[in-house]
Amino acid sequence: MTAVLETRGLSKSFGALEVARSIDFALKPGARHALIGPNGAGKTTLVNLLTGALVPSTGSVLLDGDDITILAENQRVKRGLVRTFQINTLFMGLTVLQNVYLTVAERLGVSTTLFRPVGSQPAVVAEAERVLETIQLHEDAGRIVNELPYGRQRLLEIAIALALEPRVLLLDEPAAGVPNAESHIILDAIAALPDDIAVMIIEHDMDVVFRFAERITVLVSGGILASGTPDEIAASEEVRAVYLGYSNGPGTGDG
Repeated sequence: MTAVLETRGLSKSFGALEVARSIDFALKPGARHALIGPNGAGKTTLVNLLTGALVPSTGSVLLDGDDITILAENQRVKRGLVRTFQINTLFMGLTVLQNVYLTVAERLGVSTTLFRPVGSQPAVVAEAERVLETIQLHEDAGRIVNELPYGRQRLLEIAIALALEPRVLLLDEPAAGVPNAESHIILDAIAALPDDIAVMIIEHDMDVVFRFAERITVLVSGGILASGTPDEIAASEEVRAVYLGYSNGPGTGDG
């Protein structure tokens, strides 16, 4: 199956410091993939190279077989490569529906205003409501964002990304800062995403990783140490030695 997102010999250096080393990576259509690694492994660097926030020193990035290495971030988003961030980037004083409405309107090129957007374009409202239904946030549509529990704010970030109609969705620590009692809502929402979207999460929480991923890539010192199924990664002595920190299977270490 042809990869929807692929890198070939992707490298990045800042002077003598090499932060990404000849990365060959492929994400299949509809994938459920996790990128893991210790602090400083280069996970954020790789995501920034994929999304265009950084320009590689060498190598290339391909989306649906097209070389997008020189495209800007906004151009990649328009082609369906979308990410979320570890830190909220929401309009906290607007409602949940207004946040998603603004994203849909921007994607469609519909003229709107920041403070009175909802209702002026019924078709945009309907699409925003559909996105909220998909992500299980429809009951919170009328709530002001800063009144939401943090876990539901993280859900809204995923909803906004979904409103951009991604082919590839990169979720940067989607459960970061979410209390354990609420983390299941993040996983449930991700599990409900359409099958035709390739999803990769960048995550430290091994419980989240092993519950979500069908394949896992382990990054260490800017290069790929291992890639495989969760069982293969859990069984790898090399992975355990450098990162996972357990010897009897997932869930027994410190994450």
